[in-house]
Order: sequence, then C-alpha cells, then structure tokens
Amino acid sequence: MLWNVTTTEYLTSGHMACPGCGASLSLRHALKVLGGQTIVVLPACCMSIIAGAFPSSAFSVPLLHVPFATAAACASGVRRSLLAQGKKGVSVMVWAGDGGTFDIGLQALSGAAERHEDFIYVCYDNEAYMNTGIQRSSATPQGAWTTTTPAGKELQYEKKDVIAIVKAHAPAYLATANIAYPDDFMAKFERARDLSGFRFLHLLSACPPGWKIDSSEALHISRLAVETGIFPLLEQDEEKNLRLTYVPQSWLPVAAYFQAQGRFKGLAEEDIDFLQQETERKIAAYG
Repeated sequence: MLWNVTTTEYLTSGHMACPGCGASLSLRHALKVLGGQTIVVLPACCMSIIAGAFPSSAFSVPLLHVPFATAAACASGVRRSLLAQGKKGVSVMVWAGDGGTFDIGLQALSGAAERHEDFIYVCYDNEAYMNTGIQRSSATPQGAWTTTTPAGKELQYEKKDVIAIVKAHAPAYLATANIAYPDDFMAKFERARDLSGFRFLHLLSACPPGWKIDSSEALHISRLAVETGIFPLLEQDEEKNLRLTYVPQSWLPVAAYFQAQGRFKGLAEEDIDFLQQETERKIAAYG
C-alpha cells in the first residue's frame, strides 16, 4: 500500500530513545497523522526523557510536561482554554505510558472520560515502569520478569483490562494499535483525529531493555503479539462493540511470543499451556 504520509517530522532526530523503542516510533507516526496543529500533554514516563531536557526538545509541536497523575485533567484544561480563546482545528493528545494510565493516572482518566472531554488519550504500553528501572505495573503480563517480580513465573497477577475500563465510560472512539501494522495504526489515528469527544488508543510498544530482546527484533516481536492473539487489534464500531480489525490466516501459538523474550524465561510448559487457553478464550469473545 502506498502511504499518504507527510515527510514533515514532528519528533526530530537526536532524541533520547533507546534503539528499537516502540514508543518513539509510534509517536513519530501518530504526529504525522495528527499534524502540526497538535498539543501534546506528557505525564512522567519514558517519553519525558526521550523529549530531552529543557531548554532543548525533540518535539516540534507544543509540549506540556505535567505531573504523573494529572495528564487527563491537564488535557481537559488545555481543551477548555482553546475553547475559551475560540481556537479551532487544534488536536489535544495525551501521550502516557502504562504506569500513568493503568495505575497512577487512572482516576484523572476516568474523570475526563466520564465528562466526555474532547481530546485523544494514547497509552503506549511497554508493560512496566521502564524509565525508572523496569518495575512491575498493572499492565505487566502474567509471568513476565521485572525487578519487582524477580521470579516472574508465578501467574499471580493478571494484566488489568484497561480497554474494558475505558469502554465502560462510553468513549467516542476506542481502539488498540501496533506500529508493526502501520496501515491499521494510521487509519485508527485518522479516525480518532476526525472525531470529537473522548477518544482512547491503546498501543503495544516494545521495550528492548525491559523485554530483554535485541533492538533489531522489536518490530518482529510486536508483530508476534498480534499474530498469537496476545495483543489483538481492536476497534469499537458504531454499535459500541469491539471488533477485530485484523485476523491472521491462522493464529500462531503463544509460545512463539513468549520464547522470543528473556523476560518470560521463567515460564514453565504448564504456564504456557494455561496462557494459550486464556488467549483463545479472549479472542473468541471478539467473535
């Protein structure tokens, strides 16, 4: 497919991301879709470091750094300010990690979604607190190693279903996306851009240091997450039901995804069998 993508860069070279960082690649292309008339609201996360230290910035759009728990509240304020000034045609986007979404920022997220605030909330999910040393978040999948779950093999904590939580707020738009599928990724950002009200996108973002993978494997493993059903590509339809936007010819076994990453090294065969059944059950729920 020939992509209609601008050559303008809104995340410039020289930023501080690790090689293979899924979050920075995702942000680069998200901004290409949203365009230069975008204000980014950024709570504490990896991207706070990637953007660079004041007075320099790798962003060429307005960027507002805010406290960890307040991203959705601050984005609400930015939108209300634009309305008060009569400024139209400006996209407001929160760009938050899983810690700032699933955990610390969940209250503000719920409040903004319940009020149907007019902005796009993007959670780039690398499944742990990566910029402070790879501590577990409530987005960390079962059996994954982190520095605060060193064994990583006890399937004690299930990943929080943030899509179900946001869906309960009846958002204007709700989807998952993965930059390893750029056509699907860009189409979803276009739909989110062209709507109004509270819009939420959940992105899986590979983190080579935290996932214990080579940076050259980041997109391959991101693709495996979709092909195995670990991270299905979803979108809310007009009837507010979630539907799959991509279905492979045949789903790959989840073992292919787990065995490609060092963080799942502690999984036993029975754990993988259990997670295979859980994945099939969840995929079946989307029809």
